[in-house]
Amino acid sequence: MAMQVLLTLVIGTSLLFAGVDVSSPKFWVSMMAILVASLGVNIILVNQLLLPLKDLADALTHASREPTDLTPPNPNAKRHEQIGFKPLLQYIYESHSQTSSPATDASGAADSIKRAFDQTSAGIVIMNSDGKILFSNKNAPVTVTKEGEKRLNLIFEDNDTFDAWLQEQKDSVHAEKSWLRIANKIVGEEDRHIYDISVSYEKGSGSDVVMILHDRTGLYQPEDDSLDFISFAAHELRGPITVIRGYLDVLDIEIGETLDQEQRELIKRLVVSANRLSGYINNILNASKYDRRHLKIRLVEDSLYSIYETINDDMQLRAQSQNRLLSVAIPDNLPTIAADRSSLSEVIANLIDNGLKYSNEGGSVSVTASLDGNMVKVNVEDHGIGMPSNVVSNLFHKFYRSHRSRETVSGTGIGLYICKAIVESHGGTIGVKSQEGVGSVFTFSVPTYASVKDKLLANGSTNDGLISQGTGWIKNHNMYNG
Repeated sequence: MAMQVLLTLVIGTSLLFAGVDVSSPKFWVSMMAILVASLGVNIILVNQLLLPLKDLADALTHASREPTDLTPPNPNAKRHEQIGFKPLLQYIYESHSQTSSPATDASGAADSIKRAFDQTSAGIVIMNSDGKILFSNKNAPVTVTKEGEKRLNLIFEDNDTFDAWLQEQKDSVHAEKSWLRIANKIVGEEDRHIYDISVSYEKGSGSDVVMILHDRTGLYQPEDDSLDFISFAAHELRGPITVIRGYLDVLDIEIGETLDQEQRELIKRLVVSANRLSGYINNILNASKYDRRHLKIRLVEDSLYSIYETINDDMQLRAQSQNRLLSVAIPDNLPTIAADRSSLSEVIANLIDNGLKYSNEGGSVSVTASLDGNMVKVNVEDHGIGMPSNVVSNLFHKFYRSHRSRETVSGTGIGLYICKAIVESHGGTIGVKSQEGVGSVFTFSVPTYASVKDKLLANGSTNDGLISQGTGWIKNHNMYNG
């Protein structure tokens, strides 16, 4: 409009210079005619130049799927043919038709993500809050039932399962959990994999549970294979060690009275060493059984006091040989327990032996026992070097030994693993509380005989009815319960 007014003013000024009388009606009529004519020309120019650009913008908006109420321009309109715009609009619409729909885009994105997840060596499982598997990649240990339901194919400890942990998170908003050395099959089966697992729980996210499984078979399987070989060797050594112990007992009986004090002390130390070696062999054999979930034992009514008496002399000799003081206070009036005497005495001996090894020179180890509900609880306390929390949380894992213990104390790293196996096979729990530089307290509990009598009798005195009665492991800074 401004251009039309300016053009009219220019023409009017030119007429003034030409000597036209501005007071004449003809002058103003001419000026109005010029203004109207220029406005009409402007409208025609706008239609010819800007309208095609508007059609192009509308077509692009339609092709981009942006929400709009505009009707897309028709490429077959005569005016588009006249100005040569038809091919351009047709190209835009054809490109649009070849582009996938939003649903297809989403499906394609999901396929791309799945392909990416399948390329990683880690297993990935996504579940809802009820543990239903919503997604799993190809490296996840997941099987499909006959009903088409996906399930995790993992062997957790009976008292530390993923299902139990997930159930505990019902009132949580966010939680995380890790498991080490979880296998999908027992030792000896084909295609066995061993994983370190981390799980994140986020309530209300739709995909509440995300589980990442790192395949550590290459790291852990050689140890399991080594244990298989060691257990075979230990089985072969058991016979000769038994013979050696027998001859030592005979020597002690036959010539003990004729020996001087120094010689008698030598015989006692040989007996202690032979018994310790026998204990190591039993530990290795038990570890092999426990890995195969075959640690089935017969439990009978017994007294904790009398069980300890079978190893008391050996324990006192071990303490004396290491210049330690061993104090034992196990009341003889505690309720009887359901026990396999040989196995449970091995637990007590192992815990005492650990306390002696990790105590300071001239230090003390105390053993106490008490009734705790339907459980008889045993504490083995030392006042030695203690342990930091990052060591405590891994103590009961097979072959675990802290850097410090490897440098200062000999051992195999399976003693506490076996203690855990035996105690859990009794239907009990084991744990430790420790403080670095102060000492450690190992605690285990086993059920009273009266509390499990019916289950034992129903299963022929075997531990089948007790091995899943654990209360779960709880990590709490420098305290660990199993």
